[in-house]
Amino acid sequence: MSHKLSLYENVSQQFSRAADLMELDADVRKILAKPMNEVSVNFPVKLDNGHIEVFTGYRVQHSNVLGPFKGGLRYHPMVNMDEVRALATWMTWKTAIADIPMGGAKGGIQISPHAYSMPELERITRRFTFALGNTIGPDYDIPAPDVNTNAQIMAWLLDTYLSTIPPAERQRSLHVVTGKPIELGGSVGRDKATGQGVVYVIEQWTRDRGLDLGRLSYFVQGYGNVGSWTGRLLKPFGARLLAVEDHTGAITNADGIDADDLHAYVAVTHGVAGYPQASAINHETFLRTQADIFIPAALEGQITADTAPLLNVQTVFEAANGPTDLEGDRILAERGIELLPDILCNSGGVIVSYFEWLQNKRSEAWELDEVDTKLRKRMLGAYQRVRNVQREFGDLDWRTAAYIVALRRLERVYKDRGIFP
Repeated sequence: MSHKLSLYENVSQQFSRAADLMELDADVRKILAKPMNEVSVNFPVKLDNGHIEVFTGYRVQHSNVLGPFKGGLRYHPMVNMDEVRALATWMTWKTAIADIPMGGAKGGIQISPHAYSMPELERITRRFTFALGNTIGPDYDIPAPDVNTNAQIMAWLLDTYLSTIPPAERQRSLHVVTGKPIELGGSVGRDKATGQGVVYVIEQWTRDRGLDLGRLSYFVQGYGNVGSWTGRLLKPFGARLLAVEDHTGAITNADGIDADDLHAYVAVTHGVAGYPQASAINHETFLRTQADIFIPAALEGQITADTAPLLNVQTVFEAANGPTDLEGDRILAERGIELLPDILCNSGGVIVSYFEWLQNKRSEAWELDEVDTKLRKRMLGAYQRVRNVQREFGDLDWRTAAYIVALRRLERVYKDRGIFP
């Protein structure tokens, strides 16, 4: 029986393929092959019923050679050190590709958040923040929202962190977390940033191929923040949304699903199941949807040796982190299905997080059109850098080309700075 690779093993093999191809400096390769720091904390919280429960949380810091560690916090029952390690590593590649002065980190709590009340989630978040202590800091490691976390979670984290530092430093430390509510120093456009970045990449890809985006069809896996924003932002172009799947089920409508209407429905029901303007389908039928584009925007590990043969599309745009494993990549390539990777497509979130961090440091508040304009420029710059490397190596696959863009930047910085002492 073959060994199924863990998420971090997938990341490591993707890294090795690119490092081999570009002949990455051997010393730099050793440094980037492992995270700098890994923290695991176990902390008690009193629940509403008076009982004590002990939770496990993680923070992995992969690299800060380009700037402060940056990365989200997720609340999910499957969170573990291997997953967080992989996500932190991907974040390093994303910031390098996007050419922003930040490094890669990730964290989370092993928890099913829907099983707890809001007061319990507040106490869990605050206790986790306290347990992390100096692991995070406004110019050292800056958390942000991820799966099952949001602006409210970030507000609790911010308030707790500020309560642990001297009063004179508090107003200078609002940038310890991004993805905050607007009134607490959050940035406009942060909520849609990841989906907006995906759409900018899709736009440029269609232009490169002389395609009319308004004539294309697509389907989306996952209809949370990223999936729903991607659908809503594609709607004005006229692209047709044929099917959607989330944790509650899958739905389809050959005439198209209204992304805004579905978002309003999900906001009330917390899932796409039962949406009256579409028909229910099973998981396999969903994956077999005939369309131009597939956008996985759920959790990792969705396109595998079992599911990749089912896809009936021209192109995959990875809006989620790590939705495709190595076997999935291989099968899609053999079938001639183009794939644009997560570390390019979904980097809009960390880019606008960087913008929020900058605004806080400068005591500024940018307008939405300024955020969108700057985000578009960063996304298209990243796209072009990856496209150039792809052509340089003879139409290389997009994922490996993206890795090479990131590794070249990191290699240059390490060689310029040297290794202390």
